[in-house]
Amino acid sequence: MTGIYNKLWAECQAQGIRLFTVTLHDPDAALVRRAFSSDPDAYPVSGTKPLSDDAWSQQVIGRGEAFVANHDRDFAELFPDHAQIVALGCRSCANLPILREGQVIGTANLLAEEAHFTPERLAIYQAMMERYHAPLLAEIALRPLG
Repeated sequence: MTGIYNKLWAECQAQGIRLFTVTLHDPDAALVRRAFSSDPDAYPVSGTKPLSDDAWSQQVIGRGEAFVANHDRDFAELFPDHAQIVALGCRSCANLPILREGQVIGTANLLAEEAHFTPERLAIYQAMMERYHAPLLAEIALRPLG
């Protein structure tokens, strides 16, 4: 897979992340596509799917705000693949928006054990995303959705 995604995954894994994916969003077509997965068997990189219009998408995609759930019960109703996530040992998540010119073009999706995302850890992940923002946008530009 690509260098920047692997760098992000390695840094996330070193902090205790169990599953890391990057999803790209095309708001005009209302589609999403997984661009990277640390577990391609469970979460393959393939195809597109419709972007839902729910509380999660309004928060993360619409307002560009991170979504953090430190217990799987907090994302059970939002994620149709909740059972699969829990089966992988992931009981907390953080979805961090990736912005270009103020518009959300994707999300970095970090999943870990229950109660992983303390304010201190979240700050580490957000700083990491900021540090790699330019190369991440460059990679996304090479493989745009659509």
